[in-house]
Amino acid sequence: MDFKGLINFLKAVDKNNNKDWFDANRPVYEALRKEWIVFLDNLISELQKIDAGLNGLEAKACIFRINKDVRFSKDKSPYKTNFGALMNRGGKKSNYAGYYLHIDPKEIFIAGGSYQPSPELLASVRQEIDYNLDEWKGIVDNKQVFKHFGGISGANLVRPPKGYEIDNPAIEYLKRKNFVYMQQFEVADLYSEKFLKSILEAYAAMKPMNDFINRCVD
Repeated sequence: MDFKGLINFLKAVDKNNNKDWFDANRPVYEALRKEWIVFLDNLISELQKIDAGLNGLEAKACIFRINKDVRFSKDKSPYKTNFGALMNRGGKKSNYAGYYLHIDPKEIFIAGGSYQPSPELLASVRQEIDYNLDEWKGIVDNKQVFKHFGGISGANLVRPPKGYEIDNPAIEYLKRKNFVYMQQFEVADLYSEKFLKSILEAYAAMKPMNDFINRCVD
């Protein structure tokens, strides 16, 4: 994957975020998109060694369009300035927890877990945590999680969710609205031969939480 070419292209999109410029440079975008799909198919192939639930998954089911949805946004610029992919069972539109990769000129990060789960899934995960607190703590309170992510990211409720008391031993987990791991990288890391190995190690550390959430989806 020509990551330097991708970063330069995304910088140019940021400076020239209009349809005329993009149409004139569409061949560059299409070439980079093809490379992105090849890179992700290779990444998915490696991820399948970690998570067999991804068997049969293809990159085309995981990538996001570069066109923005501007219907409810004050920023009406038509194109995103990043490439992103969510690699999960069933593809990016499914409810399954998975493995995210985000690349733009300002930040590179990976993430995993469940971001803004549906009310039904959130209630199911909370119940599963309440019933299996020791298992959950063993998953999220371990050295690999803290090494890569520092813990779970995302917003919390101020008060306990409906149906749970403040003295519930799992209450700090139950107040979470998202269950997300995130690890930041430098743009320079993209150009390292160790980048793929580094993100695969982090994805492996994500898998136990993904498995826990995904049994609630099932």
